[in-house]
Amino acid sequence: MILTFCNQKGGVGKSTTLYHLARAAVVSGRRVLVVDADPQGNTTEALTVDIPSDAAGVADALSDASTDTLRDVLVEGVWDGLTVAPTVGEALNAVRDEIANSHRPGWESRLRRQLEGLKDEYDLVLIDSGPALDTLSTNAFTASDGVLIVTQSTKWSLDGLALLLRTVDEVRRYYNPTLAVAGIVLNQHEALTSGGKHYAGELEAAASNNSLRLLTPYIPKRAPIKDAVDFSRGLDEGDYKARPLGKLYSALLEQIMEGTGR
Repeated sequence: MILTFCNQKGGVGKSTTLYHLARAAVVSGRRVLVVDADPQGNTTEALTVDIPSDAAGVADALSDASTDTLRDVLVEGVWDGLTVAPTVGEALNAVRDEIANSHRPGWESRLRRQLEGLKDEYDLVLIDSGPALDTLSTNAFTASDGVLIVTQSTKWSLDGLALLLRTVDEVRRYYNPTLAVAGIVLNQHEALTSGGKHYAGELEAAASNNSLRLLTPYIPKRAPIKDAVDFSRGLDEGDYKARPLGKLYSALLEQIMEGTGR
């Protein structure tokens, strides 16, 4: 299964959610490929070690100016069972513009073509997309079986949901008719605040109205979740405060896999 993590709003914890679900997947014995299609490269920084600044990455696999394939740029991740297609430096920004200006047929399928010869070697492929609805995110959506929307129980996060769903519908109509919304992850949730309670209810209503799955459990706002990413370790490797949080991601992962029949 190929999943893209998305939200056009930054700061919702999209890359952090991918990180912890990747950890949950390898702990469960799954073979995982993470494709960092976010020009910020945060996922690469957290999930790899000592990549040279001039190393090839996802940008090279997508660019007409390079002969590298996605297989050529793969590196080992920080855990057994994890492989990463990294983003290195600023190259992906340039490739995003190259794709936008190429006007060549199949521009939206560059990533899908690169994954064709790889996807069967992994149980799960996780794609991190940037906080923008652009040529890179369209390539990620076109390559995917499903999108996982990561959001928060805040007004601004809810305001962008309709736009994101419209983009998914457009990709489904023109490029990838089997694309599904695998679910919505409510992240950094503050259940005890009035705003958190109110907007969680609004999100539940929006999910129901659009026939979407709002996945449970909700992920609370907790310092160990970010700390684990900063130190490239799993929550299951942490202390008594971290380990229960790791079980939340394991539960989310199994719900996602069950919902897709995998």
